[in-house]
Order: sequence, then structure tokens, then C-alpha cells
Amino acid sequence: MARIGFTGTVSVGKTTLVNKLKELPEFKDYTFATERSKYLRDLGIPLNTDSTLKGQTIFLAERCSELIANNVITDRTIIDVMSFTLNANSIDKTDKVSFEYYASRFIEEYDWIFYVSPAGVKIEDNGVRTTDIEYRDQIDQTIKHLCSCHLDKIKNFGIISGSTEDRLRQVKSYLNL
Repeated sequence: MARIGFTGTVSVGKTTLVNKLKELPEFKDYTFATERSKYLRDLGIPLNTDSTLKGQTIFLAERCSELIANNVITDRTIIDVMSFTLNANSIDKTDKVSFEYYASRFIEEYDWIFYVSPAGVKIEDNGVRTTDIEYRDQIDQTIKHLCSCHLDKIKNFGIISGSTEDRLRQVKSYLNL
């Protein structure tokens, strides 16, 4: 049993992967947390480059609340929140640095963090997330940078790519299932 988080840029299949894991008997004792961006947007919280410090704090609180469970699989991590914060146009640089420092303290609560590669995955327009390829790449680069900078806080780290079936096999292999 573990706290498992998937990190990756927009539209790489994190939610799809988590929903597929939910169907497998190996994960029957887990709680699953998936994307809440639509819900939060509907509350009036700006997303993507328009995000605010208050909005990102709400996203951080959600990620932290997921970590209360002993057996959880989530399609977003603290690292995702940090990346979107660092790339938000409306957040002051000093606040970005302070936010990263504070948020990074929770990374060690994950037993596994899987980076989901965007290689070969086209952006889907779900009406919520941006479809800007440059922004997608910017978030991806920031996530990779954050994973590297905070690797000492990550208990177990895996990189997954390919089709959903390939990713399922890779996750199960990393977890020795």
C-alpha cells in the first residue's frame, strides 16, 4: 500500500491512466483522486497562466488533503502545483520562490512519484486546460526541473511513457505487481 502520484504536463493522459488503474484488482484497496480543474474553475479560480497565489494555494491544499489517506493514487502531485505556480504570470517572483520552498516540504509524503512523458501524446481540448503547445512544453520542462531539484525528497521515482497499456505495465513493474 502506498501514496502514489502522477506528475506531468497538461494532456499527457494522467487521468486516463489513473482511471485504468482503478479498474485493476491490484489497486482495489486504494482511494483514487482525479482532476478537479473543472470544479475549481467553476468556483472562479483562474487556471494556467492566469492562476493566482490564492488559487494555487487551494490546489496545494487539495494535493495535501489527498496525502492524508494511506492508500491513494492521484493524477496530480505537489510538483504539478509548484510547476503551475512558477509559470503563472500574475504571481510575483518572490511569492513563487516562497511557494516552491513551502510546497516542496510535502513531496516526501509520496511513496511513489511517476513522471508521465508527453512524448507522442497530442493535446486534447477538454474545454478547461490550455491547448497552447509552448505552454505545455514550458510546464513539462519545469516539472522535469523540479523533479531533478527535489529528487532527494522523492522516495521512489519512475518515468513512464508510451500507450496507456504500456504505462500500466510500467507502473505495475515499478511497484513489483
